[in-house]
Amino acid sequence: MLPMITGFMNYGHQAVRAARYIGQSFIITLSHTSRLPVTIQYPYQKWIPSERFRGRIHFEFDKCIACEVCVRVCPIDLPTVDWRLEPEIRKKQLLNYSIDFGICIFCGNCVEYCPTNCLSMTEEYELSTYNRHELNYNQIALGRLPISVIGDSLIRTIMTSTQIK
Repeated sequence: MLPMITGFMNYGHQAVRAARYIGQSFIITLSHTSRLPVTIQYPYQKWIPSERFRGRIHFEFDKCIACEVCVRVCPIDLPTVDWRLEPEIRKKQLLNYSIDFGICIFCGNCVEYCPTNCLSMTEEYELSTYNRHELNYNQIALGRLPISVIGDSLIRTIMTSTQIK
């Protein structure tokens, strides 16, 4: 008879514990109903990335000395640097510089280790295309500065999630 009573007591304790867990989950669910939605209407509302955001790389052709440090520090050897040696001045002359953003992992090593600071990260994150070959940017496309989201009057910018009220 004693094992039967302890079995009923264990069953009662487990039922109370299950009811408590269900009550806690209802409280959490009800607390979420009073919050505002976090969804943004993308083409008309855009997030402003944080200041350390790693977006598309900007390249300044005039500053580059063709040292190829960016290629050596890249984990996937991505930047392509074409240069020729000028014998009369004994310096490298940069001919072509390109990065394929379809393969880039946006680690930022090339920007961090560039000795002349000719590479920088921008806040541009809209790189989608219908053809992946369009993601191969040469020095002309890399030199283009992105259009600022803040300056566009048709787009409502959203700074951080804490400001949504």
